[in-house]
Amino acid sequence: MDLLLHYFPELSTEQRLQFIKAAEWYAYWNQRINVISRKDIEAIHLHHFLHALAIAKAFPLQSGRVLDFGTGGGFPGIPLAIFYPALSFHLVDSIGKKIKVVQEIISGLGLLNVTASNERVEQHIGTYDYITCRAVAPLPELYQWTKNLHNRKSEAEHNGWILLKGGDLHQEISDLGKRVHIRSISDYFQEDYFQNKFVLHFK
Repeated sequence: MDLLLHYFPELSTEQRLQFIKAAEWYAYWNQRINVISRKDIEAIHLHHFLHALAIAKAFPLQSGRVLDFGTGGGFPGIPLAIFYPALSFHLVDSIGKKIKVVQEIISGLGLLNVTASNERVEQHIGTYDYITCRAVAPLPELYQWTKNLHNRKSEAEHNGWILLKGGDLHQEISDLGKRVHIRSISDYFQEDYFQNKFVLHFK
């Protein structure tokens, strides 16, 4: 928890308690349904919570609705939902056991601004101001899967796609054919874990 407070001292008492409880809930559920590696569960504040909140540093969300697809165990969606209680989040993943854990954690934390569904994002219906993902697929594929889900009339600052990616992205960005804004996470967080990890924004 000290790690989060170092970078986000503005967290309210309620938010601090929610992050503490979230770590406990993930530890509990991960023993039953493995959604996070053992190494990651032991470093959940660094590898998952802080990584997700890099979005809040790089491209702060303003208002509206957020879709987090391929959410896995709920990242970056759940940490962002704690950080932005006034925004509405929907988390999607095609793997049922992961969404079960996500739904249990949402319930356990009492998060009223988050829903989750077990489906492929290509089949999802809705429009959102922000589309987030801790991305493993190439950017052109991520865009094709979700291009009809962005609210093109959104007036929210930084609306569009905000993605967590790592590695050499030059070819992916070239193939995407869009203007992509890139922020290095190591500009915000000093830990070695964030070397060569980025937050990308485009629309």
